Amino acid sequence: MKGLEGRAAIVTGAGQGLGRGITERLIAEGCRVLAVDVRPDGLSSLRGAEILVQDSTADDAPATILEACRKSFTTLDILVNNVGLGNAPALHDTTDEIYDRYLDVNLRAMFRLSRDALPMLFESRGNIVNIASSIGLSGYMGFGAYTAAKAGVIGVTRQMASAYGPRGVRVNAVAPGVIRTPGTEDRLHTARFKALVVATMPLGMTGEPEDVASAVAFLASQDARLVTGQVLAVDGGQTSSVFVSEEMIAAWVATQTE
Repeated sequence: MKGLEGRAAIVTGAGQGLGRGITERLIAEGCRVLAVDVRPDGLSSLRGAEILVQDSTADDAPATILEACRKSFTTLDILVNNVGLGNAPALHDTTDEIYDRYLDVNLRAMFRLSRDALPMLFESRGNIVNIASSIGLSGYMGFGAYTAAKAGVIGVTRQMASAYGPRGVRVNAVAPGVIRTPGTEDRLHTARFKALVVATMPLGMTGEPEDVASAVAFLASQDARLVTGQVLAVDGGQTSSVFVSEEMIAAWVATQTE
């Protein structure tokens, strides 16, 4: 990708899954990366990154993360807001405490860090890539608070792109569909999941963290210099397909066992 060599980046939630894949790809592209995660075990095995053990939802998180970036790199060119919490219950089973937790991790942390990073990004004419979700683009049967938070990520992405484009800052989002990570591994191969999710995808397959990392690298690079306010779905075409009812799922599963 053009223009990534030597650039300074922050990746939150960098210790495993999507964040790890994104971090490794940016390093491979020549970026200097500050990898942030609340869990030290995942960070300790990263090679080529500066690491910071930090809870992105803590009150002092933006100040701590940005100060670590200044200390390591003096500048900031790319901010990847990846930290997230999935597998939320249905809306009718969502207590106020659950709602607050999902919005805190998935939306508030992104909002606060992006806001406080703006002075550094104005100076570098840098960019932000937020990790949203295909579920934030379309309705889904469960995941009430998660859906609300990821839809919020998309809204903030578009608002920031409009507001700060004149200052030279691009803001985009990647909306992953089903990606193989530690959080999804246990259900990827069940009959119900294949019927409910995989069979509704035009490409008929789930993704890998590297698929999301490639999209992030593109949006962060100079190859995307005219791209801002966009949400790139990396979902096998899932959000382009129609709703599939439980009855349709049952019929599909029945045909596979006959």
